[in-house]
Amino acid sequence: MEKPSVDQWLKEAGKEENAEKIGMYLTHVGVVRQTARAQVREGKVDAALVKTLAFSFDAERIKRYRNETLEREGIYYVRLWMNEGILDVGEPIMQVLVGGDIRPHVIEALEFLVGKIKSECVIEKEQPYS
Repeated sequence: MEKPSVDQWLKEAGKEENAEKIGMYLTHVGVVRQTARAQVREGKVDAALVKTLAFSFDAERIKRYRNETLEREGIYYVRLWMNEGILDVGEPIMQVLVGGDIRPHVIEALEFLVGKIKSECVIEKEQPYS
């Protein structure tokens, strides 16, 4: 599935109802990495390299957390895209764009949303090289 253009999203965001209240946008683009999660998160240096990632998500939960993000102080725009299926190293997993009034609000909102998605909404299964 082709990842949407952040530039296009920003153009569209500028036409939204609360665009004049937004002073900052932050984006997150997650991609499949070759280094295993066990190595980068747990320090297991002998973890096998990743060949592909089986990725799926719970759309209803993501929608709920998107709406919760929009309810946060100073947040006026949230857009996201999720990939799914068997993804190769370097392929995009997700893309998130958050717009709000000031930097602290936008940073906190992006961390909240991506954290919820990664911890509660997705299933990721790394497939190592054989």
